[in-house]
Formats: sequence, structure tokens, C-alpha cells
Amino acid sequence: MAALETLVYAMDDGVAVLTLNRPQSLNALNPRMADELLDVLAQVRADDSVRALVLHGAGPGFCAGGDVSGTVATGPRTAAAARKAMERYSRLTLALHGLEIPVIAAAHGVAFGAGFSLLLLADIVLLASNARLCMAFERIGLVPDCGALFTLPRSVGLQRAKELMFSAREITAEEARGMGIALEVLPADGLLPRAMQMAAAFRGASPVAQAMAKRALNASLQSDLGTMLSIEETSQAIALSGDYVAEAARRFAAKEPAQFMWPAPHLLPS
Repeated sequence: MAALETLVYAMDDGVAVLTLNRPQSLNALNPRMADELLDVLAQVRADDSVRALVLHGAGPGFCAGGDVSGTVATGPRTAAAARKAMERYSRLTLALHGLEIPVIAAAHGVAFGAGFSLLLLADIVLLASNARLCMAFERIGLVPDCGALFTLPRSVGLQRAKELMFSAREITAEEARGMGIALEVLPADGLLPRAMQMAAAFRGASPVAQAMAKRALNASLQSDLGTMLSIEETSQAIALSGDYVAEAARRFAAKEPAQFMWPAPHLLPS
């Protein structure tokens, strides 16, 4: 993988930590960042040692959305050229949504436009209490992208998704939690520690069961009960035939600690 200009990528004992790193522009998403995200996600997908991914932003915010300054600099373009340019963001959306490990997004400050869309592609969203989210596309005459037309209605319901997109209004971290967008809201200095604590717990989980469950959940809202039961049967048969379940049963019988335990909320600084 070539040297990264817009990201910082690190590994911490099976946890991949991916930091959006254009703080001078509030980590605005541009073509270079999209291409680097695609490269890193391909590396993560190919590395069986990675058990979870933490995504966050450097500097005062998570991601201010698409880099509008770059769009202005290139000037008007044809619809055909614009659609071609959007293909990389579609690939990025599919790569992040389809990653078969838990993805935890930890966002502080602004998560506007495509930044909000990136959060919606994570499996778990943690927000700092100072986070501000906005489907800002309507403010500049654009349509929500990076999968938001798919993910937001599934997170908050169709009517609320329409309201957030049509109004382009800001919501607070607590509002986002109330809508089901965020799982937890934390003080800013406890955000990344809590994300890392959660991610570290997945080191003890079955990667096969995690991958199959995530794949099934991603398909569940477009499927019927019969299809999901068929997926359950096949997935469970695979899980039951593996070594992880046998070891879990042995530990249970021997009254030994379980391999996988979810962490209690992080003890945050006062």
C-alpha cells in the first residue's frame, strides 16, 4: 500500500484504527481520501488477524462532508462526468458496509453530509457530547450520497429520514442517540477509549460467527422470514461445526471465563 496522505492507519493487537487525517479541512472527503480508504479497507478485509475496526477523525471534528472547495475549483461538469466521479464513492460505501468485522465509528465535532453518511455505515456509532450531525446536502443543492438514502431510513424510519434530509438541520449527539443513530454519547475525552474498549472485546469473539451474523443482518431488511431462517440454518450449521463452540462449551462446563465478554461502559473521567 502506498504512503497515506489523508489517513492514519494503525494496528493494535487485532484492532484496526483508521483516522481521517485532513484536520485543516475538518477531514472533508475528497477523491484522494476516498481512494486511500478503499486501499486500506481492502487491506483490512484481506487480513484475518483484524477483529474490529475503529473509525474516527483527527483534529476538531469527525468529517465535514465532501470537499466542496475541490468541487468549486474544478468548475461545472457534465452529468455523465459527475456520475463517473461518483463511482469511487459507491465503491467506498460498499467496501465499508460489506466489511465482515465489527466497525465502530467514534465521532466528535461535526459529522456533516458525507461525514454523517460514513457514520451510518458503521455497526456501532459512539458520539462525543459535542458532536453535531447534519444531512447538509440540501443546503448546496445536492442529493445525499455515500449510501445515506439506503442507511438513514433503516436507522430512523422513512418519515424521520425525509425530515432530516429535506430540512438539512443539525441534530445534537443526544438527539442522534434518541433516534437510534448512536448507541452511546460520551464526554469527548472518553470517546476513543470507549471505542477501543469495545473493539478489544471482539478479539475474543468467533470471527466466523461475527462475519455470518453481520452478513445476515445486512440482508435482513430486504429479506423475508423464510429466507432469513434458511440463512440461520446454514450459518448455525457452520458455527456448530467449528472449534470455537467446542471450546466455549468446555469452558462453560469447567466454569472457566468465557472467550468473549462484552465490556461494561468505560469509567470515564469526571
